[in-house]
Amino acid sequence: MNDPSKGSAKTIKLAERRVFSQSFKPLYQEGMGLVEQAAEYLDGKGRAEAKKLSRLAATLYAAESMRLTTRLMQVASWLLLQRAANSGEMTRDQVASEKSKVRLDTASANNDAAGWVELPKDFLDLIDRSLRLQALVRRMDEEIYGGAVAEVAPSDRRINPVSDQITLLNTAFARG
Repeated sequence: MNDPSKGSAKTIKLAERRVFSQSFKPLYQEGMGLVEQAAEYLDGKGRAEAKKLSRLAATLYAAESMRLTTRLMQVASWLLLQRAANSGEMTRDQVASEKSKVRLDTASANNDAAGWVELPKDFLDLIDRSLRLQALVRRMDEEIYGGAVAEVAPSDRRINPVSDQITLLNTAFARG
């Protein structure tokens, strides 16, 4: 029998098991479903609600919409890569190489930011859900592929919109 104290036991990576098995499907569906819900909201109800906001809140809404979209596209990219590996379309090494282009660190403004309390409830719900999904995917990515990325705590979110926009542009154009 294997004795863990002698180093013969192998650590089981639960995230890796989840991603490379049939239990990945619900996570994939959740992520892609959230992408669809966000797109539907932003193109429909969200557009109408944004028109009712003050100038300050409308500016914050626009910035947060870009962050939300960027965050969800990055998470969707990661999920698609994992699905490709799961289905045998890509090797794990190919996925590891490609996933290095995926950024799982898109933060959001601090909920103390000016205008935050004016943002629509459904919009704030999408932001919260996307941040939770991104955090889950980041933890799984770290466990599977290593290379910890510093977690952005909600209280540490940047308030500087210029810095946030520069970060978004760098992310969009794959500069770091």
